[in-house]
Amino acid sequence: MKLYRGINFGGYLSQCEHSLEHYRTFISKEDVKKVADLGFDHIRLPIDYEVLETKEGDEYLEGVAYINQFLLWCEEYNMDVVLDLHKAYGYDFNDAGDPFKNNLFSNEALQKRFVELWARMAQRYGNLNYVAFELLNEVVEEHVADEWNKLIDKAVDVIRKYAPNTPIIYGGIQWNSARTLKLLTKPEYDNIIFTFHMYEPLIFTHQKAPWIPNMPMDKTIDYPATMDYYKEVSKRIGYKGKDVIVSKCKEMGKPFLVEMIKEAVDKAKEAGVRLYCGEFGVIDRAPVEDTLRWYKDIFEVFKQFDIHAAVWSYKEMDFGVTDEHYAPIADELFEIMTK
Repeated sequence: MKLYRGINFGGYLSQCEHSLEHYRTFISKEDVKKVADLGFDHIRLPIDYEVLETKEGDEYLEGVAYINQFLLWCEEYNMDVVLDLHKAYGYDFNDAGDPFKNNLFSNEALQKRFVELWARMAQRYGNLNYVAFELLNEVVEEHVADEWNKLIDKAVDVIRKYAPNTPIIYGGIQWNSARTLKLLTKPEYDNIIFTFHMYEPLIFTHQKAPWIPNMPMDKTIDYPATMDYYKEVSKRIGYKGKDVIVSKCKEMGKPFLVEMIKEAVDKAKEAGVRLYCGEFGVIDRAPVEDTLRWYKDIFEVFKQFDIHAAVWSYKEMDFGVTDEHYAPIADELFEIMTK
C-alpha cells in the first residue's frame, strides 16, 4: 500500500448526523475521483460505530453497505483506504474524562465488543489489498495507557487471524500526541504502523475554534512568529494561565514542528515500524497566507523524516481544504500536499 499523501473524508460516516440520507448525499463517487485527480493516493475514512453496528451490538448492514460502495469507488480510482474507527461504542474522544460515557477501558464487556467489531471488519475487508485498519481514532486520558496497550494486543491478535497482511494503524494517548508513542509496546506482528496527529501550535491551527476552552475569539494568530509571542497568547487557553507551549526554540516555525514530532520518529524507528500522521491541518479561520506557510513547513518536515500523512479534511468540518476559504491558495496548497 502507498499511504503516502492522503486526505480525510471527515463528516461523511463520522461526526455527523447518522442517517441513511446523510450517508447517501454527503459524499459521492465524484468526490473520490476529484481527490484522485488532485494527486492524492489514499483516503482516510473516519467511521463511527453507529455505521457498523446497532446499540445492541448487532451488525448494521445498511450502514456497512455504504462502506462497501465507497470501497468500490476507491478501487475504481486506484485509491488506498484507511478504515478508521473514529468512535467506538463506549469511547468518544469528545467525552474525554467522563467515566460514564467513556468506559471502554474499564468495562470488559465493551472491550469484548470492540474486539468482535474488528473481527468482523477483518473478515469482511481483510482480503482487500488496498485497505488498512486504524483501531481507534484518539485515546485521550493519560491514565489508560496500559489498558490501551492491552486492548491493542487483543484487537491485533483477532485481526491477524483473518487478515494476516492488512496494515494495522494505531497511536498513543492524549489525542494521538506524537510524544505519547513512547508509551506503546513494541509490536509482535509485521505490517504495523504507528500514527500521530499534528495540530501544533494549537493556538494557530485552531484559532477562534469555539470548541476549545478559553480560545480567544477576538484575536488573529500569525505564523511564523517569535516564541515569546506564542507563549503569551497561548496562556489564554492554558489552565489558569499555565504555559501550554514548552520548547527550546526561539522562533515558532519549522524547528518547532521538528521538535514536536522527533520523539515519534525515534520511537517508530526503535519499534521498526512506519510512521503515519493521520490528521493535520489549519482551521478556516486562520489567515490563508499564514496557513500556506504552515503547510509548507509541515510537509518539509514530513519529507525530512519520511512520514506519510493524510490532511484533515476534504470538505466542511471547519478544515475543508476544498472549501472557499482556501481558494486563494488552493493550487499551491494541493501541489504541496501531493508532490
